[in-house]
Amino acid sequence: MAHLCGLCLALRGDHGQLARIVTNYDGLLISVLTEAQAARADGGRRTAGPCPLRGMRTASVAHGEGARLAAAVSLVLASAKVRDHVTDGDGLLARRPVALAARRVAASWDRAGARTGSDVGFDTAVLLDAVARQTGVETLAGPGTAILTVTEPTETATAAAFAHTAVLAGRPHNAGPLAEAGRLFGRLAHLLDAVEDRDADAASGAWNPLTATGTPLEEARRLADDAVHGIRLALREVEFRDGGLAHRLLVHELPNSVHRAFGTVSCAHGTGPYAPPGTPGGPGAPLPPEPPRRDRRGALAGCAVWLGLACTCQLCCGTYEDPWSGERKEGTCANCDCGGCGDCCQCCQCCNCGGEDGCCDGCDCGCDCGC
Repeated sequence: MAHLCGLCLALRGDHGQLARIVTNYDGLLISVLTEAQAARADGGRRTAGPCPLRGMRTASVAHGEGARLAAAVSLVLASAKVRDHVTDGDGLLARRPVALAARRVAASWDRAGARTGSDVGFDTAVLLDAVARQTGVETLAGPGTAILTVTEPTETATAAAFAHTAVLAGRPHNAGPLAEAGRLFGRLAHLLDAVEDRDADAASGAWNPLTATGTPLEEARRLADDAVHGIRLALREVEFRDGGLAHRLLVHELPNSVHRAFGTVSCAHGTGPYAPPGTPGGPGAPLPPEPPRRDRRGALAGCAVWLGLACTCQLCCGTYEDPWSGERKEGTCANCDCGGCGDCCQCCQCCNCGGEDGCCDGCDCGCDCGC
């Protein structure tokens, strides 16, 4: 939450209230990685004033160059997404006046991102070039085109952003492995978006990379699993001051994202990511039936419920229903066998990477974080 709020406030501080709508979870990884490498533990935090989304409480939030780099990247990539929706004629953007206004907003975000990027020594031209090339790549892609050809511009953009966190943190030797982690993260994000949107794109006639290239789900799953494994290996080469949160997000949560996108279970006891195609829980298996739809809460009601869950620690250590969608979810630490860790919430930070296939070798606190 400190990094999410920090990104939101950095956007507001540099670019005004409207820019806050591009706040996103992927972007805050930039802030997380910068702080994880920083020499001082408290060098990138400040106390923010009351906010309705925090129950009108103050909070310690991420601040400084990491948050501003995250803001610059978020603005440029959000502008690309707006243009993509305009090109596809999605919803209201099919109307010419709305599309013209959206293009102007996207252009202003490009300029704003470039200004902030320049302030922190990051040239957003690499992002703009990737966005421009993405359109051309998608236009030329067809049956038989390698799916990695389509994901390459996204990979290049995220590699540059991840690598620059090492520069901001004063650890330039980390740039290489972070670039590799960023490249694979971009690949994974692109693949998972394509998998999750495949049915909706087919229904609306929108372009989808898997459909356009004829890439089967089995191949997409193999590439996704390889990307997760590659990110884990790359992060072992990074020197962190405190890499606990980065490890949790990029080592523990990314496999969960893959399982959610492909509709498979998150524990690999016979039905994990490498189960043969067509077996229960394996790639290509039928998706489980969806639970009955529930009416979604409004924004304010959902926020009130979220605050209640946070205050009672259910978001971390329990099973709860999503405040807005009603979807059943597990808390952040629900899959940890805390053993000697004591406090459940400490379990999330007690494991260190080790072993080729596991993340908890050498952990002496009893954690079982493989599931």
